[in-house]
Amino acid sequence: MRLPSLIWGSPEWLIGAVALVVPALAVLAWGYIRATGSRGLRLGGATLKLAAIVALAACLLEPLLSGVRPRPGANVFAVVVDDSQSLQVRDRGESASRGDGFRALLAPDAAWRGRLARDFDERDFLLDARLRADQGLGSLSFNGTSSAISTSLAALARRFRGLPLAGVLLFTDGCRTDSGEVDWSGLPPVYPVAPPPREPADDIGLTSVVVTESNFEAAPVAITAEARAAGFKGETIVALARDQEGKVLDRQTAVAASDDAQLAFRFQFRPEKKGLAFVRVDAFATADEEQVKAGGAPSATREQTLANNTRLVVVDQGGGPYRILYVGGRPNWEFKFLRRALEDDEQVQLVGLLRIAKRQPKFDFRSSQNGATSPLFDGFDHPDPDAAERADQPVLIRLGTLDEVELRDGFPQSAEELFRYHAIVIDDLEAAFFTPDQLSLVRRFVSERGGGLLMLGGLDSFGEGRYDRTPVGELLPVYLNGRESTAVDQEYVMKLTRDGWLQPWVRLRKTEDEERERLATATPYRVLSRVGALKPGAVVLAEATSGSGEVAPALAAQPFGMGRVAALLIGDLWRSAIRRQDPLDEDFDRAWRQTARWLTADVPDRFQVEAKPRTDGSNPGVILTARLRDPVYRPLDNAKASFRVILPGGSELVLDAEPDPNERGAYVAPYTPKAPGPYRAIATAAGPDGATMGERETGWVSQSAADEFAHLTPDREFLGALAAQTGGEVVDGARLDQFVASLETRAAPITEPWTIPAWHNPLFFLAAILCLAAEWGLRRTHGLP
Repeated sequence: MRLPSLIWGSPEWLIGAVALVVPALAVLAWGYIRATGSRGLRLGGATLKLAAIVALAACLLEPLLSGVRPRPGANVFAVVVDDSQSLQVRDRGESASRGDGFRALLAPDAAWRGRLARDFDERDFLLDARLRADQGLGSLSFNGTSSAISTSLAALARRFRGLPLAGVLLFTDGCRTDSGEVDWSGLPPVYPVAPPPREPADDIGLTSVVVTESNFEAAPVAITAEARAAGFKGETIVALARDQEGKVLDRQTAVAASDDAQLAFRFQFRPEKKGLAFVRVDAFATADEEQVKAGGAPSATREQTLANNTRLVVVDQGGGPYRILYVGGRPNWEFKFLRRALEDDEQVQLVGLLRIAKRQPKFDFRSSQNGATSPLFDGFDHPDPDAAERADQPVLIRLGTLDEVELRDGFPQSAEELFRYHAIVIDDLEAAFFTPDQLSLVRRFVSERGGGLLMLGGLDSFGEGRYDRTPVGELLPVYLNGRESTAVDQEYVMKLTRDGWLQPWVRLRKTEDEERERLATATPYRVLSRVGALKPGAVVLAEATSGSGEVAPALAAQPFGMGRVAALLIGDLWRSAIRRQDPLDEDFDRAWRQTARWLTADVPDRFQVEAKPRTDGSNPGVILTARLRDPVYRPLDNAKASFRVILPGGSELVLDAEPDPNERGAYVAPYTPKAPGPYRAIATAAGPDGATMGERETGWVSQSAADEFAHLTPDREFLGALAAQTGGEVVDGARLDQFVASLETRAAPITEPWTIPAWHNPLFFLAAILCLAAEWGLRRTHGLP
């Protein structure tokens, strides 16, 4: 708000005014000094008379009030009204809805609207899923299916870019359904008008549902649902998670402890089918459970709306098959039990490369006389030296390969060959087995391709395997100095660290007490590779404690580049499988399966798809993205991608993807859902040579009604932040007349100067007369001369 400034119209009369004031001041001072009475009384009387004399003398200088104001009709002022269904909510004890309150404020004959139209170029808009002009607000119905406040404000800023937009008067409850962030810098002052604060109506609603997919085998999918129960104090609220056929996957209950309770439900389950699926989450009162399970809806007699009792979420247990390359230094029990643990996992394929004999020196037995080969060996040479088996090369066997060509030449020597795998397990194998180029290739596999690497403990692993000062040693989460040894002389018991308890793939039980009980009875180990200190950024997930109390890292992990690396320093994990008391005990197998899934989780494929909500502030919808890579995982340009979108009703449409200008190898296709429900998108792609890269599937859910009624309480925090960031203020609906009247003192793009003679104002002279009258009354009442 701008205050007017005081200027002087006739400053040349300053000397004359001073000439009048100074003698009058002298006479005034002489009179009051001689007067009897208290000091405060005399000072007060002198001040009043002096003020009157100065005010009258100032008239000679012609005091003027000056300032600037918005030029009438030159600036635009937008009135934007939220036309969504959430304004149909009736607060507790109210017969009229929030929208009815807004409708009364927006009446055409409202005084503030006439004043606004007189001072500004008023433009009226409605917002729901998008912003639309509606001069006079005649189409206001409060039937919109969403509240795209951020998107609408961004559209308004674009529409009036370069035009004199002085401000926005926004009538809304602040409950927005779009996820885009508001670009504060491009907005004029926004003045939100919210419904008056009242008690919320009785209602049970899901405010958010989040899906978490972990490597915990017993319950790889966790859904966290947050709900709000208003008016159900002391009652039990039931939440169900069901699949597409209506089968209950999990059931949770919570008691509403207050009249406006915030509840949290956590579902854990294992999907029966792999791939993309939609899970339905419902929240309702206990009395409605049988009705809901039978396919009906909760009772609507108590609740404000039923649109927020149900939400759909996407669960994607697809992917795979993930291929893990196991490289072992010798045939051992570890590979046997690892292979047995993974053979029933449809998503993980284990490929083994085992060395059954190390390379041996090659000798030629030659004669000491002329250097020729000894006659004893004549006739034993292979006719084709290139095809002959060489004694100075290790003997390897391959297990689980796709064909006879895979790993035929041993460990991969090119990125194209190695990058076909998702993870690598190195078990009891020295660094000298690999060539320097292969060691560098493993480093690239983790950092560039985003693969997983696991090194197991043993006599030829870590320090004893001479991995220090190698590219693979740089990957490991622990330091190696080349002097470490492997302990085989005592028993070690594994215990989880604080970080380990937080990792689902490290635990095998759902509760902490059950996991502690399992660890207390676990088989002790006897082989432990010793290493140096932990690297920065790495975490120890499990520790090994010896009988003498020595504690050493047993499992450590860290991210590296785009991938992840773990060091499992136990060298005889197979003891747990051999010594298990119950043949049906699957703890060992489950531990390996969870570790394998952790290694391969989030490892990118050459062809990936996703569907994300639009956040560019344009229009609501999703962005379908396909990311393509060549065999060495470089972004693939000049490719083609398309999406076959399956709509909720079963019909289909095809969208051609365009290259993303902001990301190489990415191809995008925007889509705006027209109907609520689950959507699937099947992507197909072809490389520059026309070769197909297969199909990938993704999905999302459009549920505008559930989003619209997710929060029935006005979001005053958001409205306050919106006003503060744009230079506006939250306006009380009952004070709209005063607010609009104050706009002439606020900033605007186009202004004009104004000047008013202050001494022409009757109040100016009235103030001087009042000062004189007060001084005279003061003297008379106290007997002053």
